[in-house]
Amino acid sequence: MSRDVARAAAQWLALLESGTATEGDHAALQHWRDSHPQHEQTWQKAQTLRQRFGGLPQALAMASLDRPQPGRRAVLKRALGVAALLPTAWLISRQLPIEVWRADVHTATGERKRLPLPDGSSLQLNTATAVDVDLAQRRITLVDGELALNVPGTKPLTVHTRYGELTLSQAEVCVRQLASGCRVSVLKGVVQVRDLNGQLATLQAGQQAPLNTRGLGAWLPFDVLQLGWRDGVLTAQDQGLGDFLRELERYRPGVLRWEPRLETLRVTGSFRLDDTDRILNLLASTLGFKVQARTRYWVTLS
Repeated sequence: MSRDVARAAAQWLALLESGTATEGDHAALQHWRDSHPQHEQTWQKAQTLRQRFGGLPQALAMASLDRPQPGRRAVLKRALGVAALLPTAWLISRQLPIEVWRADVHTATGERKRLPLPDGSSLQLNTATAVDVDLAQRRITLVDGELALNVPGTKPLTVHTRYGELTLSQAEVCVRQLASGCRVSVLKGVVQVRDLNGQLATLQAGQQAPLNTRGLGAWLPFDVLQLGWRDGVLTAQDQGLGDFLRELERYRPGVLRWEPRLETLRVTGSFRLDDTDRILNLLASTLGFKVQARTRYWVTLS
């Protein structure tokens, strides 16, 4: 979900909550909802979250409100209340999806889970991941997030994603589902990939490839240390700090921000994901920046 779309949904919701919306505003909102499928999906999710967090109606109204009328701007700002403390885009994008709530198994932000399956296979879920498991049909659906699946037996298991499906036996695969597609990494054996157009391809051990609406992309070799999350470790080898922090951010609830000039600092090391605050403090002492925490859920690096 785009942050811009999430913010727009929050603004519309704030306007409706303020009680100042006109017929023209309602018509404009309907036009915005109809203009793109993601707009309507986000609007429905925003309303669901509004109901779930009924005691905090202002939280969904957080965002910079660029309505042109000064009077309306003042009304909306008063309606926000504590909203400045709660990042709406984050709430919508991480807490809202109904399909995640309804999934058979899911993990919260920062949580990882290992699930042994009755046939001897092993399923691991990374942070903020949701899956549906149908062993009768030998099918696992990756609703959101990232999984690792090890199938030691010869009876195949199929992993369904939004961009195609993978079939494996006597193989091990990691699949990370992103907004733009999936990243498929084969650790062991051979994985058969069927894209949305029905085209078949195979990936071998040590190969990694993108899978998206256009099909399976060209494969590249990958470093198994990239998949250290399975052991609770995040590893960097001369990596830009900005890229490292964007990966670390997946494991932290709340908001993590940093000054642009920190992007180019370099990081090398292996870090335990069980304590992301400790990781930030360790990096700060090593690289010479400051960690400023308004709360546990709002941290700025400068």
